[in-house]
Amino acid sequence: MSISIATADKAEVYNTTISKFKRKLLLLGPAFIAAIGYIDPGNFATNIESGSSYGYQLLWVVLWANLMAMLIQYLSAKLGIVTGKNLAEHLRDHLPKWAIGPYWVQAEIIAIATDLAEFIGAAVGFQLVFGISLMEGAIITAVASILILMLNKRGQKPLEAVIGSLLMLVAVIYVVELFYAGPSSSELSKGLIVPSFNSAHEIYLAAGILGATVMPHVIYLHSALFKNSYGEKTETRLRSTKVDVLIAMVIAGFVNIAIVAMAAAVFHYSGNQHVAEIETAYMTLTPLVGKAASLLFGISLIASGLSSTVVGTMAGQVVMQGFVHFKIPMWVRRSVTMIPSFIVIGLG
Repeated sequence: MSISIATADKAEVYNTTISKFKRKLLLLGPAFIAAIGYIDPGNFATNIESGSSYGYQLLWVVLWANLMAMLIQYLSAKLGIVTGKNLAEHLRDHLPKWAIGPYWVQAEIIAIATDLAEFIGAAVGFQLVFGISLMEGAIITAVASILILMLNKRGQKPLEAVIGSLLMLVAVIYVVELFYAGPSSSELSKGLIVPSFNSAHEIYLAAGILGATVMPHVIYLHSALFKNSYGEKTETRLRSTKVDVLIAMVIAGFVNIAIVAMAAAVFHYSGNQHVAEIETAYMTLTPLVGKAASLLFGISLIASGLSSTVVGTMAGQVVMQGFVHFKIPMWVRRSVTMIPSFIVIGLG
């Protein structure tokens, strides 16, 4: 039984009047949903700490982590296209019965734990940009994420459009941030090309970069986003998926590299080598680069957190349907999974 995220897709019928070029364009988009998982607030924090502590030195880790993620996401997409089943369904089909429950539980825990950081990250963004309380930011995040998820009733394409737009917004913001920061092109290039570790903490931080980059929940999700073939053969769908993954993951990789480069140029080389918190980064940007740079940083955090928490909810739905064949309304899942975030915020 194939699981689809968008319930409205059941009503979608292939239209033979659509041009071949347009059909190929319609195949693009799923990777943009998956790519959001690679620029969530957890990546922001890890990349900022890397850049502020070690300058451009760990850029090569970011680069290779994103290249690895590109391959993994393509293989996830290929699995869904070729077999018609997502990763969770395949695990259910091939695991011993006793292992299905534990696998489902650990996958849910990963999705919920990741969502916790994403949800709070968006709330922090609203707090920083609008000067409101963290709880007020959380309420706005909750309402906004539910509204975005309601687009699911119209099919997958509206979700792809909104989430893809948020991804592009973050990328554009970091083009501007690099302009403000003015990183050294020679040092940046060296950091990307020359692997090096000078301390045990760098290895620890590199492991954190890998952990923040490769996200299990979007691997599950990406394999479930291919119900509609738009009348194209499997070979054509795979070729389009390669392009889709390449574009989306290059954008996500650029954002990650840009965050490290910005932190290196602005924080590390100004003597602020212990900026590890998002709030500290926001406050430190203003005196060093200007209010506009910190405001853009806050907006990018909102876009990242909001879109990634939506993707986390979608991934959790795939995990539940795939492993245990149980489905609940998306808004119910969203409401339940944000309870831990409100508890954490409430406890201070």
